[in-house]
Amino acid sequence: MDFKISGLSAEPFRDLYGKSDAELSGVGVIRMTVDREPGYPDRIEMRDAHVGETVLLLNHVCQPADSPYRASHAIFVREGAEETYESVNEIPPVMRHRLLSLRGFDYTGMMIDADVVSGVDAVQLVHKFLANQQISYIHVHNAKQGCYSGRIDRV
Repeated sequence: MDFKISGLSAEPFRDLYGKSDAELSGVGVIRMTVDREPGYPDRIEMRDAHVGETVLLLNHVCQPADSPYRASHAIFVREGAEETYESVNEIPPVMRHRLLSLRGFDYTGMMIDADVVSGVDAVQLVHKFLANQQISYIHVHNAKQGCYSGRIDRV
């Protein structure tokens, strides 16, 4: 079964790029300079930001469904990121070296299944979830920090 992993669109974040630290602070965003790699996973391009790049730490509504599972959490966005990551049948490197929490949701935003898996072993769990026709989409979170990492859909 084919699946697609997608990063976030840059559109909602573009107006934050280049703002002063004071302006960012006023909207609850913190600019950080990357000091180690890996450690700052960008949610648009779905890659670890490189040492010396800047990232924005902000709260993001990752599950906007009008259900008890509506959720938001902190994420990193690389300042200046533009190209939304998409891949078919491939777990991106930014996920492969992390412990992941996969959460399968139905079309109403209700969680149907969830499990934790090493990123290198995630494909098998994705296939298991998508074999369940009740599951409409999967959210991937970094299991340790809990932050949203990406979305998986059937192709």
